[in-house]
Amino acid sequence: MTHNRAGKYVHQLTGYDAFIPTDLPPDPPVNMDAEMIRLLSLADRKLGRLDGVTQILPNPDLFVGMYVQKEAVLSSQIEGTQASFVDVLQVDADTAAKRQDVEEVVNYVKAMKYGMNRLETLPLSLRLLREIHGILLSGVRGSQRNPGDFRTSQNRIGSSGCSLATASFVPPQVAEMTSALGHLENYMYSESDIPHLIRIALIHAQFETIHPFLDGNGRMGRLLIAFWLYQQQILKYPLLYISYYFKKNRTEYYDRLMNIRTKGDWEGWVKFFLEGVAQVADEATQSASEIMKLKEMIMEKIQKETSGKANSVLLLDLLFRMPIITINLVKDELKVSYPTAKALTEHFREAKIIRCIDDSILRNKRYIFSEYVTILERGTEI
Repeated sequence: MTHNRAGKYVHQLTGYDAFIPTDLPPDPPVNMDAEMIRLLSLADRKLGRLDGVTQILPNPDLFVGMYVQKEAVLSSQIEGTQASFVDVLQVDADTAAKRQDVEEVVNYVKAMKYGMNRLETLPLSLRLLREIHGILLSGVRGSQRNPGDFRTSQNRIGSSGCSLATASFVPPQVAEMTSALGHLENYMYSESDIPHLIRIALIHAQFETIHPFLDGNGRMGRLLIAFWLYQQQILKYPLLYISYYFKKNRTEYYDRLMNIRTKGDWEGWVKFFLEGVAQVADEATQSASEIMKLKEMIMEKIQKETSGKANSVLLLDLLFRMPIITINLVKDELKVSYPTAKALTEHFREAKIIRCIDDSILRNKRYIFSEYVTILERGTEI
């Protein structure tokens, strides 16, 4: 039996070692050395800037909505999903084939929105995590693996087809899992002097170690970060989506989590996490600023128009909400006639605000708001 401050590996009668985590917070406490303090200060400052920028956006909810979709794509890509950001946007234009991987991302968006709404009336809890998990896995890969319920059997992490004995990591058995989850839920609410960003780093790692579901643990653990910080009112809008950083540094992400289990190295993990918070907050702030500039630039063009200005403003607002459109979509959303919708779409195409993405087809062509999508899809390339 190997033991460190994060927990211990316990040999099972059937020939494998399962890890039993020690309850949070770590003992001895996380070492706040000079580098840790610097990284925490940087992450806090960058988050503050992001919060400030989003509050002056013309419509922060639109930005949040698009960022939820971006996070959904990135978090699903970490799990091997091949859907791109544009694939998911096309669902709104009602043209995407119902591909399984696109559905997985759409479910993630639904789970995120459901969780944020539920947090208005129900605190972040094991019950809420189960509800969110049920939505995440509904009708997609893993839907046969108890969506909405914690596991009642042993699971493992490792290459496809590995056994418990050959797995790279075996989480706690069911009884220990249930106990560890109860302690984790208590820790999420406990009063603490530990800074919020360090606490959520600990919570995320502990959740991934407990691995309470048969499938979807990675995505649920990443959702948990956004939900907990939102509930703690660290951000006015739920905009800290760290999957971009985890995807970019995937190997290090998994190695840092394993180092907690094998060496009790909480400090290495927390520093890695804080660096990620600073990077993704910076990236989101930059995107928000670029989107504001883009909207101002196009609005200036529209204000110079002599006729149809009101409809042009409505179409621009629609494009920031649905960056891939068809003429029928414009007709329905703006409640105008088909000829008006067609003329308006054509006007935007001639002004190079949108471009057609399937010139070869005759009916129901799709048009994309390229400059906006380019800002948003950074980092989601497969």
